[in-house]
Amino acid sequence: MPLTLPRGLAAAFALTALAAPALAQSVNVYSSRHYDSDDRLYTEFTERTGIEVNRIEASADELIARLEAEGDNSPADVFLAVDAGRMTRAENSGVLQSFDSETIEARVPPHLQHPENLWFGISQRARIIFYAKDRVETPPRTYEALADEKWDDQICIRSSSNVYNQSLLASIIEVHGEDAAEDWAAGIVENMARAPQGGDTDQLRALISGECDIAVANHYYFLRGFDTDISGLSDNIDEIGWIWPNQGERGAHVNLATAAQTAASPNPEAAAALLEFLTSEFAQRHFAEANNEYPAVPGVGLDEDTARLGLFIPDTQTNTAAFSRNAKAAQQIFNEVGWN
Repeated sequence: MPLTLPRGLAAAFALTALAAPALAQSVNVYSSRHYDSDDRLYTEFTERTGIEVNRIEASADELIARLEAEGDNSPADVFLAVDAGRMTRAENSGVLQSFDSETIEARVPPHLQHPENLWFGISQRARIIFYAKDRVETPPRTYEALADEKWDDQICIRSSSNVYNQSLLASIIEVHGEDAAEDWAAGIVENMARAPQGGDTDQLRALISGECDIAVANHYYFLRGFDTDISGLSDNIDEIGWIWPNQGERGAHVNLATAAQTAASPNPEAAAALLEFLTSEFAQRHFAEANNEYPAVPGVGLDEDTARLGLFIPDTQTNTAAFSRNAKAAQQIFNEVGWN
C-alpha cells in the first residue's frame, strides 16, 4: 500500500527517505494518483519483472516541492501526475529528465508526448459537457458555445484553481489566442448559475438538484455514478445527458495522467522498465477498467462501463504540452475576468 502524505509541506518534508531493496531490484515512485486500484498495477509489474515498487503519494505540488528540496539526493525515480498542466512546475523546476524509449514512442501518439520527451500520457481524461435532459432541449455542442449569452445563469463549473479548468483554458488559448480566450472566460463567468464550488461530482449533482442546467466535468466522475452509489447522483443519473464537444472541429479536450523520469533517478533501468510497463496492454486496460479512464495507447479495448459514453473524436491537433506552456497565461486570464 502507498504511504499517503499529510497535506502540509512541513509534514511532506518530515518523511524519511524511502527504504528500498538493492537499487537494481527497486523503483521509487512519487505519485499524485490517489487510487487504491493502482496497487494491482504495481503488483503485476513486480510479478513480471521482480522489481519492487516503493510509492509515496501526495499532491503534485507537494511532491514537486519535495523533489526540489531533495535535489541530487532524491530517491525518486518516477513522477506521476494526474494532469498535464501539473507538469509545468516540474519542468520549470528542473526535476525531470528527458527519457527516450522506442517502445513508448511507438505506442503513445505524438500529441500525448512532451516534444522533448520530458513526460508522456499514460491515460486520457475527457472534459465534456453535461446537461439536464428535462430542461435543456438543445444543449451547447462546443466549448465556445458555453459562453453564449443564451446560457446566462445556467452553468456550473469548478473554480479557476482547478487544474482541469486551467488546462481547458490553456487549450483554448492555443487554438484561438489569448484575447479570444479571455472573452470566452468572461462569458463563462457571466453564465455561471452559482459561484464555483466543489469538485466535478458536485457539478453533476447540481444538475439533478436544479441549481444549474449545464455542467462541465471530466467524463469518469459521471461514469462512477453508475459503478458506485454516489449520494445525490446515482439515483437520478438517468436525468443527465452528455455532449462530446467540438466533434465537427478539432475534437473534445482530453487531458492526461502523465509519467516522467526524475532528474536524480538512482535506478534508471528500473525506472525505464516501469515507464514502459505503464504503456503495456495490461496497464492500459487497467486504467480503463479500474478508473474509467481512456487508454493513451490506441487499439486497447474498453470495458463496458468506460464504453458507456460511446465513441468520440478527441482533440489530436492540440499537443498536450500546450497545457503546460499556456498555464501561466490561463491563470492570468482567470484572475482578470473574476473567475474565482
